[in-house]
Amino acid sequence: MIRRIIACSWAAGAALALAACSSGSDDTPQTADAAGLDIPDVEVPEISLETIREGTRTLSSDEFEGRMPGTVGEEKTLAWLVEKFEAAGLEPGNDGSWFQDVPLVEITGSNFAPLTVEAGGETMEFAYQDDWVGVSYRETPRTRIEDSELVFVGYGIVAPEKNWNDYEGIDMTGKTAVILVNDPDFGVETLEGPFNGKAMTYYGRWTYKYEEAARQGATGAIIIHDTAPASYGWTTVKNSWAGGQGYAERADKGASQTAMNGWVRKEVAEQILRASGKDLTQMTAAARRQGFQPVPLGTTISTSFDNSVRNFASKNVIGVLPGKTRPDEYVLHTAHWDHLGKCAPGQEDEICNGAIDNATGTAALVALAEAHGKAGPADRSLVFLAVTAEEQGLLGSEYYGANPVFPLDKTVGGVNMDALSLAGPSNDVTVVGPGKSQLDAFLEAALEAGGRTATPNPSPEAGYYYRSDHFSMAKRGLPMLYVDGGQDLKDGGVEAGRAYEDRYRETAYHDVGDEFDETWDWSGVMQDLQLFYRLGRMLAMSTSWPNWNEGDEFRRLRDEDCTGEAPCNPAT
Repeated sequence: MIRRIIACSWAAGAALALAACSSGSDDTPQTADAAGLDIPDVEVPEISLETIREGTRTLSSDEFEGRMPGTVGEEKTLAWLVEKFEAAGLEPGNDGSWFQDVPLVEITGSNFAPLTVEAGGETMEFAYQDDWVGVSYRETPRTRIEDSELVFVGYGIVAPEKNWNDYEGIDMTGKTAVILVNDPDFGVETLEGPFNGKAMTYYGRWTYKYEEAARQGATGAIIIHDTAPASYGWTTVKNSWAGGQGYAERADKGASQTAMNGWVRKEVAEQILRASGKDLTQMTAAARRQGFQPVPLGTTISTSFDNSVRNFASKNVIGVLPGKTRPDEYVLHTAHWDHLGKCAPGQEDEICNGAIDNATGTAALVALAEAHGKAGPADRSLVFLAVTAEEQGLLGSEYYGANPVFPLDKTVGGVNMDALSLAGPSNDVTVVGPGKSQLDAFLEAALEAGGRTATPNPSPEAGYYYRSDHFSMAKRGLPMLYVDGGQDLKDGGVEAGRAYEDRYRETAYHDVGDEFDETWDWSGVMQDLQLFYRLGRMLAMSTSWPNWNEGDEFRRLRDEDCTGEAPCNPAT
């Protein structure tokens, strides 16, 4: 086994330098300290095209009903994963079991009344799904909002470290917050600004906005949908929020949450604000400035709907290939097995099959497990974790992060795979959140071996670093890589890569159009699988414990975790 001790010396190639020699939030370039890392060269064995292709075909078939947690689709998916993991030579990862129970609650709304708005002496009614969507996080048989005053709270952010409070001076009890999507730096072309410029922060995510509205005591929270800052269209919102919604089981049954969380189309918000004597464009401009204060609209909303509540345990699936010399040190591969199930009830095609998102990543776990199994054990143990309920808010990975089967201070790092690209072979890969950790040095070596380069995420404003399962581990201090397919296609270059992404977003993402296609070109996927194999094997054969770069938001957490006798402590 050939090894090399490397430092971060990537001055040649600006894009690659950004991807590996930087630190900060999402895409902020700074200097990394990767000196002294032990990065072995590895040979990539044959990886089965049939496994990834046929696995994707099977998992995204109508028989699996869109793989919604808690349905027959979950049962079929779990059985398939166990069969394939076992055949690949893995061992059950959870004390003799293939499964980790993830206690969830499913709340399904029905019988939705219109959203009724009283503004300026005018009564307006807006239709469910066409104009607005709403759900309850509370385990209650019926949700009723009656004459709740609307308050425009800008971006709905409370960030003391930035001296920013969009709820300053208002008591939200009984009121409903009207909130802008993304964060105040949206539209900035650089990475400079109080919220990291164009790179979205966690404050821009809808999950945070609902959490903060609940902390403020609001009765409801409504986000104004706008395609550009949301990074997806209204169809995605409508499909994602239709049907049952999964949540982590809570001791208070959701009583601490708002009574209703929802979205309205931008056109609806504009109409409501005009009737309230306000202008959305002007209000948005004001909300982008520090010192913004919430604006009561003198307007009320009312609506109601029924809720059916189901408590159940979904499951993460865990397989492990034990290490031969350091079996108590672990390298993690993650992908989510779930999708949206029957997302369009009543339509001729009602199933969101999730072929790309994320049957591809789930099948990739199996293909990589097979390849590592045929190559034989590495020095460290290789863990293959297929998590549930990503589409409901990273719930499966969040549960694993809070209840790790393999201790995080014994886990070296990992790689997340979500929605592999079927655009064909590329000259590069897209790095989401480049420059955050010393794992980037391993990525550099793996890319160099494969003759490819790295391109920083072209859409940091979309906040992708906070939108897949690696984040559940990263926010607890575990270094994780998230790498997407390339943008610079061998056939057609960057223009063709962008066209593929646009087409997928418009016709398939979280929609019934995400179906298996017999004409897909799998050569780009096979490129990416070779990269993922190299990364996993390099980490599993290395003696190093890569950390977050100095100054990164997660460095403190890893340093706190890796003290005393923890194996990730360089002093041990």
